[in-house]
Amino acid sequence: VQLVESGGGLVQPGGSLRLSCVASGFTFRQYVMKWYRQAPGKERELVAAISSAGGKTNYANSVKGRFTISRDNAKNLVDLQMNSLKPDDTAVYYCNGIRGLTEYWGKGILVTVSS
Repeated sequence: VQLVESGGGLVQPGGSLRLSCVASGFTFRQYVMKWYRQAPGKERELVAAISSAGGKTNYANSVKGRFTISRDNAKNLVDLQMNSLKPDDTAVYYCNGIRGLTEYWGKGILVTVSS
């Protein structure tokens, strides 16, 4: 089982980044997919979630209106489009897949928002 994140990096405040997560080794279309993040010195927090078929999404209040989660079950892919980025969005972002008691995590990717 693998969840591999890509697309992170350094961006200026107000900029945009698109994170991608490619899954393998499990039946992707059956899993709820989520993005979490962990900033230095803080607990990991849920950023966004999308249902297995992609029809329902949820967002943390801090990113609502700025971030969009989407998935392509044909490609085993889940994305997080991040717009209007703020320094407080700086964190390691993790891809997560969950179905019942079974849960998988990616290794994480760093996003730094700084001028």
